[in-house]
Amino acid sequence: MFSHEMDIRVRYGETDQMGLVYYGNYCLYYEVARVEAIRSLGITYRSLEESGILMPVVRVESKYIHGAQYDDLIRVRSTVPELPDRFITFRVEMFRDQQIIHQAKVVLCFRDAVSGKRMRTPPTIIDKLAPYYSP
Repeated sequence: MFSHEMDIRVRYGETDQMGLVYYGNYCLYYEVARVEAIRSLGITYRSLEESGILMPVVRVESKYIHGAQYDDLIRVRSTVPELPDRFITFRVEMFRDQQIIHQAKVVLCFRDAVSGKRMRTPPTIIDKLAPYYSP
């Protein structure tokens, strides 16, 4: 299974009046982690878009366990639990001091930028992910 980890430091502007990360900002964290996970495979979102492939989010599920605060260092783990076909699913776990504080599931599809039609996972992505999954 493909997995990627990175750190995100909570900025002041990402918090709400209660001093916690505003709930909508977690989606930004998912995106940053997803982009960097794909980059770690040697693929950039820019190169996908330039080749006519778009990856819109079609579903997000979030579970808020503990709040994060300004200046917390959050470890974000993104995993792709199965080799994608028409959709790619990212499971996201966020940790503060090795304690899980947030979980999410983000599902994206692949679209042809010209026709707008959904498409199967591009071979470039399959080729990069396939080694992480047993046959």
